[in-house]
Amino acid sequence: MTIAQNPVAREGQHPMALRSGKGKLFVISGRCGRMANRMVLFAHFIALAEEQGHRVANPTFHSYAGFFAATREDIYCRYPRATRRSWWDILPGVGSAIRGTRIFFHLARVFGLWNERYPVFGKTIFTLRQTPGQPVTALDGPEVQARIRDARIVFVNGWNFRAPALVQRHAEKIRPYFRPIAEFEQASCQAVRRLRQQADVVVGVHIRRGDYRTFREGVYFYPVARYATWMRELAEQFPGRRVAFFVCSDEPREATEFSGLTVVPGAGSAVADLDALSRCDYILAPVGTFSMWASFYGNKPLFSLRARDARIVRSEFRVSDLREVP
Repeated sequence: MTIAQNPVAREGQHPMALRSGKGKLFVISGRCGRMANRMVLFAHFIALAEEQGHRVANPTFHSYAGFFAATREDIYCRYPRATRRSWWDILPGVGSAIRGTRIFFHLARVFGLWNERYPVFGKTIFTLRQTPGQPVTALDGPEVQARIRDARIVFVNGWNFRAPALVQRHAEKIRPYFRPIAEFEQASCQAVRRLRQQADVVVGVHIRRGDYRTFREGVYFYPVARYATWMRELAEQFPGRRVAFFVCSDEPREATEFSGLTVVPGAGSAVADLDALSRCDYILAPVGTFSMWASFYGNKPLFSLRARDARIVRSEFRVSDLREVP
């Protein structure tokens, strides 16, 4: 019986239903930072699933599932997207309780660790970790493919899994999956629309301060005045055109910090800011998955600020394929 013929498997009425069908089931069981990090990792496994006919369930995404149309009402956060809701989501209060307690994530994490230590299921169930000592673990490379070859279920614990060529190939499948719910789309559209009424070119700027004070010993922590200088440098590279800036930050910002520039502040939330960045013509930001995702999702060129003395060159903006591991 196929998934299409089996209503229990199709509706996801029981966790074991996730095992049905051809290909492997990847269960992402290790958390890797905050929202953008988890979206980037998720995207690479979606790309692999599209390429090889697998499926993905991501209980680590529960913290952010409510922000996106595809995961809002799917307790398993599955790819391919579920065609019908599971009973966990239909029963009043059950889905929200599961998401709130993160119980599925805790179960997946514990089972993945337990299976790694006591592989009583042989090669059928495998716990995949990133390659030690390597900055990137090639998800579609021969080493990983050999390790998971005989598995039906793969528990994933690691952050640096990447398959950028597959992400590029299946970008038009990945992007719709992460479409924000209407509330955030409306806020982001409104913020960018305000700028387009008074500019020919709209540049999204992400000023990340909070955790970047200490991340990698503060290498990407820049003064706000430095961002303003970079913005002026970029504006000068559009002679005869009006340039305006959508500026989002993890701290409150004042227009007076950007004297002489046309600026609109953030859209009111991290998700709306992320979506708004993706709607700009160019993106300027320190190295990080937040701006990488905005570039990929909107198919917009990004310039990653890697040092305080970086020089902005318009020709060096590139659309991200999510390959970098910040």
